[in-house]
Amino acid sequence: MKNYTIVRIGNEYVVQANEKSVLKIASRRRAARLVTDAAELLDSQLAPPTAPEAEVEPSIARDPSEVP
Repeated sequence: MKNYTIVRIGNEYVVQANEKSVLKIASRRRAARLVTDAAELLDSQLAPPTAPEAEVEPSIARDPSEVP
């Protein structure tokens, strides 16, 4: 998450991502920690481990969903 800011409004802090408010919290440290955790989760979801796909041999069997 590269485009975020933490803005103080009154006694609370608002986390904004791409200029859109997404979280309101009382502690700046807690807001920063949540942003860090969210960024780590997003990074882990964007690059899941990929297993090599097995080659699928062509089949002459009919597809039951296509043939009555």
